[in-house]
Amino acid sequence: MPRNKRAHHQQRVVSKSRRKSPSRLVDRSDAARERALKALAAMRHGQTLSRAARDNGVTVRTVKRYVGSALVQNRPGGRVRATKSDRLVRYLQIPGFDGRPRDIRAPGSKAASEFASYKADITRLLRGDRHAMDKWHGRRIAGIELVTDPKTLVEQARKEILPYSLYRSLSGGAA
Repeated sequence: MPRNKRAHHQQRVVSKSRRKSPSRLVDRSDAARERALKALAAMRHGQTLSRAARDNGVTVRTVKRYVGSALVQNRPGGRVRATKSDRLVRYLQIPGFDGRPRDIRAPGSKAASEFASYKADITRLLRGDRHAMDKWHGRRIAGIELVTDPKTLVEQARKEILPYSLYRSLSGGAA
């Protein structure tokens, strides 16, 4: 009997050493959550759950795990569809007043859509539309004050301080 215990103990030690480090697991789950959110967005544009999951490289189970509260099914066995909006938290970057990107927490799809519209208007500004930021002066999204000064935003873009998705538009445009 002692021999079996020893063999079992050795096997258990080996399996512990094969475990992934916690930081790698966090990175993997963050990436899976982002892909699940992209699948949710695809469902809001007409794709089925299984198609959206497949196109975004996640399983249906993973989508349900991360964004299940934004999915509804009217009857058992019926089609699963996405709600119009949700309260899922998204982590985004926007320009900061100190010249560095600011990490923010967008509480839901409506706030995230507003931030996306704000970032799109920054891109319009960087491509030459002087009035792109007019509607944002003095506004806040989810209690967060926005940088709207064109000179500040253009300067941040020239120094490549803005998040990649914003200053990417400068490669072929005027600023």
